[in-house]
Amino acid sequence: MDLLVNDLSLHGQFADLEGFQRSIGELMKIRQAANRHRRAFYCHRNLVNGQVTADKGLPAAVQTMPLDQKRVIMGWLTQQGPFWEDDRLHEGGDWYECRSDVVTDTAIGEVAHCVLNGVDRALVSFEPSDFAYSPVSVDHIDDDGEKVTVDVLNFWQPATAEAAFVSAPQALVSWAALRDLSVLRFDSLTFAENAFEPLKGQPFKVGVAERILVRLEVLSRLKGSFGADGALTHQGHEIYGKHFAGGKPWFSDSSDSEKVAFRTELTFKNPDVPGQHIFCPWHGKVKTPQYRVHFSWPITADAPVYVVYVGPKITKK
Repeated sequence: MDLLVNDLSLHGQFADLEGFQRSIGELMKIRQAANRHRRAFYCHRNLVNGQVTADKGLPAAVQTMPLDQKRVIMGWLTQQGPFWEDDRLHEGGDWYECRSDVVTDTAIGEVAHCVLNGVDRALVSFEPSDFAYSPVSVDHIDDDGEKVTVDVLNFWQPATAEAAFVSAPQALVSWAALRDLSVLRFDSLTFAENAFEPLKGQPFKVGVAERILVRLEVLSRLKGSFGADGALTHQGHEIYGKHFAGGKPWFSDSSDSEKVAFRTELTFKNPDVPGQHIFCPWHGKVKTPQYRVHFSWPITADAPVYVVYVGPKITKK
């Protein structure tokens, strides 16, 4: 279970700076607990612009704190993150509401989308705030006006978060755990038997493992976004436009020169047909460090999506 800081829970509600300091102190204790349990603790880059009191924003409020606390908090909010918008799953066109307010493009909308799609995430809120309750009910409304309600967990007390970490399923602790979870969770994808072999010998990095999971989740969602006529749905076009096209997409084809220079390395055994091979230059990207997820292309309604390689970047020059 990873946590996202609820940006809507910071809304200028604090009567004084002392109250804010106590509240953010509790938030930082939850962050420390998340680190101990190897869970991600996400915020949004815009959280640093939040309003604390009627006349003070977050940076000005943090400046009143002791130097060591100030450095830790500002380093987290401005540099370290991690920032959930970098691995965002819900689209700008998705419609999420909480208490009749639109929460698309907020942490609440992101966590609701994750829970609906089998990704274990929850909220962390400032207290006091308008969100000192759990669970938080969120409505997803599709293009046809159909509504699905999802309840997301919300924490503001360190002891409650600690107990949830202890009882939650084990965090990713190895590449083998990543393989097992991926095969279990993404049954719409067909994994080659040796797809995760390239990870052996690589130092395990939980952040890389989580981002690989996110890339696989997007592939799975695209595979499931075809209508009865075999064409991409509106949601499918949104996923394609956001993650497979435009500037700096998560997924792309290899360059023409790479296809020539690395043709052998980008050719893999067909998981379903012994003796047959498939050329898979399309890949999902994880950066810093450079890891890749290679898969069959194009993705269609009827053909399997073969995930044939998960590991370090192949086309290194």
